[in-house]
Amino acid sequence: MNFFAILSIMITAILAENYIFSKFLGCCPFLGLSENPSNALGMGCAVTFVMTLSSLITSLINEYILVKFNLEYLQTIAFILIIASLVQLIEMFLKKSVPSLYSALGIYLPLITTNCAILGASLLCVQNDYNPFISAVYGFASGIGFTLAIIIFAGVREKVAFADVPKSFKGFPIALVTAGLLAMSFAGFSGITI
Repeated sequence: MNFFAILSIMITAILAENYIFSKFLGCCPFLGLSENPSNALGMGCAVTFVMTLSSLITSLINEYILVKFNLEYLQTIAFILIIASLVQLIEMFLKKSVPSLYSALGIYLPLITTNCAILGASLLCVQNDYNPFISAVYGFASGIGFTLAIIIFAGVREKVAFADVPKSFKGFPIALVTAGLLAMSFAGFSGITI
């Protein structure tokens, strides 16, 4: 696969098929951790790391074990186990190295295990028949798209917190309206063909 094909996959995963604004996957940490840009960045980095490694490892496991031994029906279970293991590694690393980020992410860190965006990336790599390298590139680009979405949303939510919003829209309702407007703006990228 040439450079332009890889670039096309990356731009598509980051902008046109953004997991948050286009596929609506991974909304739980998106809505839960997007009040503070630094926490959003930490969660985005963790999701990017897990998404990249899980896409690579699940592609390898699928290609060299599941398909080889006709065990494709175990894909979802195997992929979830791989993702859970990677999340445990991140959790141990953050708890030891960056305890402030670990405590700020709270319950949302273990929830990366069940983040449908990460499982979706792994399953889409298999469905699109990507090789392990392209799977890792796709996972990384999808993670960057997730990070971009959560940071933009956190920045907007930080500004909206000081806005004069009608009482019935304060809090979570204005967050949903804001997310909808951002999703509409990202929909403009869906017409891009590279």
